[in-house]
Amino acid sequence: MLEAHAHHQLKALLRREGRERWPHHLSLCRLVARSLRRGDQTLVRLAPGSDPSWLVGLLVPLALSDAPVALVLSETLRQRVLQVELPRLVEPEAGLLLPFYEGEQPGSARVWLLSHHQLVEAWRRGQLGQRQLVIPEAEHLDARLRKALALSIGPADWERLTRAHPAAASSLLELHGRIGRQVMAHPRSHHRPVGLAPEDEAPLRQMLALLHPLPEPWNTWLETGRENWTTWATRTPERLEWSLHRQPLEPLQVLQGLLADRGAVLLGEMVGPRLHGGRSNGAPLGLSPTVSVDLGDPPLADPLPLYAPLRQPLPNSPHFPDHLLEQGRRLVLGQAGLTLVLLDDEGLRLSLTSGLAAEFGSRVEHESTAPESNGVVCGRWSWWLDHQSRLPLPDQIVVGLLPIASLEDPLTAAQVQALRCQGRDWFRERLLPDGLTRLQLGVAGLRRQGGRLAILDGRLRGRSWGQDVLKALEPWVNLSRLLPH
Repeated sequence: MLEAHAHHQLKALLRREGRERWPHHLSLCRLVARSLRRGDQTLVRLAPGSDPSWLVGLLVPLALSDAPVALVLSETLRQRVLQVELPRLVEPEAGLLLPFYEGEQPGSARVWLLSHHQLVEAWRRGQLGQRQLVIPEAEHLDARLRKALALSIGPADWERLTRAHPAAASSLLELHGRIGRQVMAHPRSHHRPVGLAPEDEAPLRQMLALLHPLPEPWNTWLETGRENWTTWATRTPERLEWSLHRQPLEPLQVLQGLLADRGAVLLGEMVGPRLHGGRSNGAPLGLSPTVSVDLGDPPLADPLPLYAPLRQPLPNSPHFPDHLLEQGRRLVLGQAGLTLVLLDDEGLRLSLTSGLAAEFGSRVEHESTAPESNGVVCGRWSWWLDHQSRLPLPDQIVVGLLPIASLEDPLTAAQVQALRCQGRDWFRERLLPDGLTRLQLGVAGLRRQGGRLAILDGRLRGRSWGQDVLKALEPWVNLSRLLPH
């Protein structure tokens, strides 16, 4: 049986290496082997910040199984697999062969290695066939598929459309100018995207419907329709240029059937409910796992020290910037190790960075991947989640603003509007769960390091949902006052 064979091979490999290992290697190995043998759908939730060495428990069953598989990896994980984990399997003592096929025509190749963009293209071309899907980092599946499906239209695309239909050049030029004036005159900061309502985009769609054939990406743009997609514009004022962008609200609905009637193994840290039988926008997503397992860490001996004063101003208070700077100074003062300050609001973040730099000098940097040992790095949540593997673990994390998505983001606003139209609780169904997942992923390394967490967002204590945040951080111990750390 595949499970027993994979279990034996992995156990022998780990015994030979003799290194301290992740506690769930053998359990993961047997789960993946069982899913591959039966063609089941299996969902495995890993603890936030799990040691990436868990990958070997995934690869051993792949090496021993005869089932055709599409392995979907991000670029970072792909490098880890090819440069770290794969050499462990092909050593003479291990004797395991895992051939990866990389290309557009896999034929009968057993393991087809794909990026998320390549997965979308393979699905559109009907090349997946009956291949089972193996998708690590499933907590990012929505975002990565959405990015793979995204469309962008820039100045060069307008020129290409004009060359394809010179008779419509004057109408296209007038339409381009009309949209451009609307976008460039928008009062929002030029660094922020400008959302476009369906009625703003309607003249463009009407014009495109009259022109055939359409060059790409215009043809795909027209085919996407209005429902379940959202459009926004970005600006480059110094060059008087702007671009249009379009993404689906729910990418797994656009790729309906991708996960249906096919074996699939999804592994991720804090995988959201939309991936396991939940209903994101009123429609099933096609994944009904036969097996759903949590592989968490053993209970921690020491709770996370949490500094979150009871009375803090709310982010919309005029006193909030001064509060951030004052508390930021107190938290950095006497701190011997690295401090990470996280907040997404650009104006607040840059102002806070400048204020801390005036106090602590060159120790303070903005989104730097090479900080001093006692440095202070200010950054966005998305930047930290993307780069934390390249940075030393901080001794303390200061949460200036909880990672609750802003309705000023066009994609978030469109998702919220879709839920509102269905009469659903958009905050507790979408914004809060996504924010809690980002928070847990962001502080996972701090918990293992034994560092300190400070939350300066007054909503933690001033809103009823703050209790959900505190529950997600358990176990923690309250710090009523600051001591040198």
